[in-house]
Parts: sequence; C-alpha cells; structure tokens
Amino acid sequence: MKKYLFILPLIFISQCLLAQTKPWQGKFEPIDNMIAAPNTYRAASGAPGAEYWQQRANYDIKAHIDEKTNVLSGEETITYFNNSPDVLDYLWVQLEQNVNKEGNEDFGSIFNGMEDGITTRKMEFLTRPIKFPAGYTIKSVTDTNGKPISTLVNNTMMKLNLSEPLKPGSSIQFHVAWSYPATDRSLFRLSREGFEYYPEDDNKEFLMGHWYPRMAVYNDTEGWQNQQFQRLGEFALEFGDFDVAITIPADYVVAATGKLMNSNEVLTKTQRERMAEAENSYDKPVMIITEDEAIANEKTKSNKEKTWKFSAKNVRDFSFAASRKFLWDAQAVKLPTNKVMAMSFYPKEGLPVWKEESTNAVKQALEVYSEATFDYPYPVAISVNTSNIGMEYPMISFNGGRPDKNGFISERAKQGMVSTIVHEVGHNWFPMIVSSDERKWMWMDEGLNTFLHQRTLAERYPDYRHTTPKSIVPYMSGDTNIMRPIMVTSDNELFNQFGNNFYQKPTVGLQMLRNSIMGKALFDEAFRTYANRWKYKHPNPADLFRTLEDASATDLDWFFRGWFFTTDHVDMELSNVKWFKVYEDNKNIEDQNKVSKMKIEAQGNAANSNAKDFSNGPEVVPMTDSPDSDYGQFLSRIDNDEMRKAVSGKNIYEVTIKNVGGLVMPVTIQWIYTDGTTEIERLPAQIWRRNEYEVKRTFIKDKEVKEVNLDPNFEFADTDMSNNSFPKEDKPSEFDSFKKKQN
Repeated sequence: MKKYLFILPLIFISQCLLAQTKPWQGKFEPIDNMIAAPNTYRAASGAPGAEYWQQRANYDIKAHIDEKTNVLSGEETITYFNNSPDVLDYLWVQLEQNVNKEGNEDFGSIFNGMEDGITTRKMEFLTRPIKFPAGYTIKSVTDTNGKPISTLVNNTMMKLNLSEPLKPGSSIQFHVAWSYPATDRSLFRLSREGFEYYPEDDNKEFLMGHWYPRMAVYNDTEGWQNQQFQRLGEFALEFGDFDVAITIPADYVVAATGKLMNSNEVLTKTQRERMAEAENSYDKPVMIITEDEAIANEKTKSNKEKTWKFSAKNVRDFSFAASRKFLWDAQAVKLPTNKVMAMSFYPKEGLPVWKEESTNAVKQALEVYSEATFDYPYPVAISVNTSNIGMEYPMISFNGGRPDKNGFISERAKQGMVSTIVHEVGHNWFPMIVSSDERKWMWMDEGLNTFLHQRTLAERYPDYRHTTPKSIVPYMSGDTNIMRPIMVTSDNELFNQFGNNFYQKPTVGLQMLRNSIMGKALFDEAFRTYANRWKYKHPNPADLFRTLEDASATDLDWFFRGWFFTTDHVDMELSNVKWFKVYEDNKNIEDQNKVSKMKIEAQGNAANSNAKDFSNGPEVVPMTDSPDSDYGQFLSRIDNDEMRKAVSGKNIYEVTIKNVGGLVMPVTIQWIYTDGTTEIERLPAQIWRRNEYEVKRTFIKDKEVKEVNLDPNFEFADTDMSNNSFPKEDKPSEFDSFKKKQN
C-alpha cells in the first residue's frame, strides 16, 4: 500500500476545527432512516419494484334516489381481485356515510367551544341539537349463491369474514344491498356530499360522493388501510371498472364519472345534436341545456323516473350530481394523445359567471396538467356548481362560487371560483390517477395538486393571485410549539393549520425546487417521471423523494429533511460584509503616493470589521509571495506576478451569512454597485455542509459595491427580510416606536 504525505497549513486546520461552535444537526445526512426502506415491491430508485402489486375491485351498481325522502338505496356486485402474495381470511369495506351518525366524530368537535355570541348554525356544528337520520343501513351481504357473508361493522369500516381464504391470484364476487338518507349539506362544515335545497323554486341538487360501500386498500406497506374516516383524512381506494345505473326523477339531469351509455334514452334529440356539435367545438362551449330550458325544467316536478347508465374504466371511485335545475355546456379539448369533453353543470344561480368561466377553466387545467405530467386519459372532465366547497372525484368535481342575486360577483370571488375549478379538476391527476393514500398523507395529493394548480394560474391567469414563497411566510414564522411538519398524518394536523401545512407549504417547496434549486428543465423531467411511474398505482412519500433524486441526479435529501420533516424556517442574516484591497508588498507600483496612502490605511482601518457600511473605505491587506512550504511536495508554482495582476486594483468582499431560522437553503446575493448597475450571484445549499450556522464567502469585483442584499427576489420564503441587507439600517428601539405612535 502506498503512503501519501499530506501537508496542510496550520491555519487551514484551525479554521476547520473552529468552523462550527454549535451542535451538528446532520442537515445534509441521507434521509434513509426516515423513510421506508426499498424492497422488491418499491425500488431504491423510487420506481415500482419488479414484484410490485396492487389489488383491484370492479363494481356493478344500481342506485335509486327518492327525491321526497332523500334516501339513496342501492345494490352492488363487487368483484375483488387478490393480486397480493398473501392469503386473505377477511376483507374490509369502507362505509364512510357512517361518519354522519349521531355519536361519531365530526367537525363540530374541532371548532372548540362556546362564544360570547353564537349563530344558530355554529351552535348546530358544536352541539348537534337538530336530530336527523344518517348512516348506512346494510340490508344484506351475500355471496354469488345468495348465502349471507358474516360481517362486523366498526364505525366506518365493515369486515367481511370469508368462508374460505382468498388465495393469491384468485378473486371473489359478492353482493351488497344498502340504503342511507343523504344529508343536508348546510348542516355540516365543509360537507363533501349530500343535497342542497333551493327554497325559492322548491328544488334540490344531489351531490353524491362516497355514497356506496367500497373496498378498502390492501397494500405492501401496511396491509389493510382500514383507518377510520374522520373527515379530514380523505380516501384510499383501489382501481377498477364501474358500470353504474342511476334511477332518478325523469326531469333530472345527471352528471357522472364515466361515459354516458344510454344517451338515446335520457337525452332529447336536440340535446344529442348539440352534444355532437360540442364534440367538434374547440374554441367555445356549446349549450346542451340552455337557461330557458333549465328554468322550464325546474317547474315540471315529474312523477316518472329515468335510469341513466354510465361506464368508467380504470378509475378508483365513482361520483355523480343530479338536479332538474342544471344548465349544461360542453367543449372539446384536444390533447396530443386524447380528445376530452370539458363540461359544466350549474343552476341559474351560477349565471352569468359560470357560463363565462367554468368550462374554460376546465380546459386550462387539462392543458397545463397534461403538459406537466401525462395527457388526461379519460373521456370527460366535469365541473358542477355547488355552494361553499370544492370536492374532487374521477372525471367530475363539485365547485363553489356564485354571484349574488343580481348576478354580480366581485373580482376576488371570481378568481376564487376559477381557482377552485382548476384545483378540483387537477385532482384527476393527484390522487385520482397517481393514487396516493389521502387517509394517511394529505399533502401527497393536496400539495402536489396545488403546486400544478398554482402553476396553471400563473401561466393561464397571470393577473390572478397565486401562491409564491412569500405566501407561506406568515405561517412559517408562526408559533413552532404548535406547528407540525408536513410529514404528519392527515387527521393529526390542527384544523386551522392543515391548509398551510398540506396545501401551501408543499406547493412552495416544489416551487423552490423548480425555480431556484434544480431549475425548470431538471425538475420538470423528474416530476414527470414520478407521475408516469406511479399513474394508476399507489405511491408513498419515499417513492416521490427517491424519484425526484433518481431522475435528476440531484441530492435533495437536505431539502426533504428540512422542508418536510421539521418545522424549521428560512431566516438568513447578512451578518457582515468586509471590503478589502490588496497591498502588494513585493511589486513596484508606479503611483508611490498611492502605495503610501494604502500603507497608512492598512494601519488605521482595523475597526472596519464591525463597520455598518462602506464609508470607511477598504481595509488594506498585504499580499506576499507564497513560501515553498505552502506547496508541500508539489513542484509547480503559482506565477506570483500574474496573481498580482489579477487582483490589482480589484475590490474584494468577504460576506458572512448566518442561518438564524435553522433551514438550510441556497443563497442568492444581489450586488448593487456605485455606478447603479446590479448583479445576481447564486450559491448552492451545499455551502452549509461544514457549518450549518454560519458561512463566509469571498468575492472579487471590478466595481465598488454600494449595497448587498440576500434573496432579493424572495425565492426562499425568508421570514425576516430586515436582516438581509448591508449597509445595515438601525432599527428603532421599542421605546422609540412606542413614542412615535404616541405622537
């Protein structure tokens, strides 16, 4: 074995030893011990492994809504495929409607206690004094021979005890009959489904989500995902094919997941002709049901019924909306590999803004999301107007936002409406196709979707308000004692913080990766790789983290560790800027007077280290030839004269930056020169590797600097910009501020 002699200057060794005086926190260490280990099912690259598997469930459903009683009754045949390597002795079926039963947890328990004055609606949320029927009545669960299957219901989950184990590679078919009363959405805060009543014309709009018993997920990471539904953590579902027949009053119009299979039976000849026209209309929507037709339809109150039949392939859920009040418009959207019908259904109460904006917003979302990930694969994308909330399902979403009774809507409210539509349509990608577990990781669908939703607004609605790193500063600078990291599970976040932590903070993190850390080309390629690897599959956080690194050759563990696993924030302080010029001791300088002046300055300028500005001029440092000992065993030498020429007359600035907030980030420095010109310089986050609390960097400039600023374009959500500049400004004391207010 060869021996090598390394000779390091003593000053270099001492600097390394004294570089960091606070405890090392390992901010650049791998996150391998914080995420699930790779295996044959989930590869170390972040891709599905060679033995990846997932279950599948097909549904054949017949449903009926009684408009007078609001009761939905149904029968379904579920075909469940066990693609796992495990033998299953029982199955779990989700019964989310049971969350509305008296005694179950709801949002009333989240909104604290009494107030000095309280509205009737808030009192209902808090105490539930108004009694109403809710929850499933399971009429029967039988096998294909009509024999009852033993069941056990635990709140929002129903266990099916199988008479014979379900072996790997086999399937089972069983039949469920059920009913439940749809709830009045006005009785619930943030209600996702139910009916809305319109007293002026005595009509209803049914919005049916999580309305049928459906299979829970069984996967390789936790077995059965049978965590109870507690409203905040949403859904984890298997993919399958759906054939659904919905029987409803004959004058109702139905919008649903999937393709309408019996248009000849439920649509008029005129409506079918208009739909054919819409299929070739790429520049504007075509009215399938006009305002006058919808108003006339409101008054019919038919006693007859119709059955609408839909088919949906390879989706993880099915939802529908139904009302006799609906206007209906549609427009074709051409994507590189698919043509999609963008549609909107809305009551007259949504006019005129819904007619003007809704379907166009669907179109914008389809185009931007498809470009960022993969082309939207389904035949329709539907936006339905409702009150107060946005809620997503495959191919259909329920979206709030309405004008007043005179048809007026403020610009801010209109922007909110359009933003909601874009967001809910975007959920078709996350989690309806890239099917993460919402029950466990809300941020994986809401955060990723909000990131692309905000990108859509920025690109297609540039005048609209949209999220930037600055948006998250009030939250990030809040009370860390009650703050949770992004990687907290869905139902364990505080209700008043989940919007910031699961929507906005992941969005800003991805914006920083794309715009300021990785760059758009690298990030877009990696993000697209993640989306395509995991479409129609069930990714976990580790799969996202690993894929973004694998597809970009970029070490991002430091970013994931800080942004997702801690509550640290960004606060960089520009602690000091020192200005130097070099005194060349061994060089003949023509201007001897200048040399003498620099020598005098070198003796009298020691206080410059604590200067608050550049008014004292540069500190002068001597530069001598390097002794042979500096080179160790190297035989080559620096050309001392050339080095002197390179720095002669130049301005040298030593910048000291402190990490006050604890979150490491790249450093962007803005130099403003005395001649009015500016320059931006970028340093990678890796500058913090050897000292997580303070770094120094030295720069050589031709021009004299007037001002230095950190993060001038607000790229990294710095929570305190008052310490980002040099020269430093004196802050008024608390007494001075108080005195100024009194005057």
